[in-house]
Amino acid sequence: MFDKLKNVFKKKQPTPAQEKPKQTRKKKSEKELATERGEPWVGILSMEVDPEDLNAGAFELDWNDQFVARLMRFGYQGKTDADIVDQWFQNVCRHVVLETWEQEQAQRPNMDARFHNKRNLGDGYSEIS
Repeated sequence: MFDKLKNVFKKKQPTPAQEKPKQTRKKKSEKELATERGEPWVGILSMEVDPEDLNAGAFELDWNDQFVARLMRFGYQGKTDADIVDQWFQNVCRHVVLETWEQEQAQRPNMDARFHNKRNLGDGYSEIS
C-alpha cells in the first residue's frame, strides 16, 4: 500500500518524444552587439609571428559594415572593404611608429654631447669626429 502511495506522488518521467528541446541561447559576440546598436566595431581575431623572423607577422582583423562606412566618411577609399580596413590599419601602424620615433628624439641627449670633436668650418658648416 505504501508503495502505491509513493508511486502516486512520484513525478512521471516524460518519454523522449514528450521531452521539449532545450533552448540554449548563444551568447552574442561584441561584433553582433555593436552591429545591433548601429556602432562601428573592429577587432583583432588573431596575430601570427614568424618564429624565424620575429619582425615578420600578420594580424587577422574582423569588422562590421558600420566601421567601413565610418572609414569611408573619413576619406578612406578602396575597391573592397578589406582594402579600406587595410589602409586604416597601415595608417594606425604608421602613427605608432612615428610617435615612438618622436619620443626617442625628444629623449635623446644633445647630439653635440655624443661627439668628441667639433670644428667650425665657417659658412654654417661644421666637422664632427
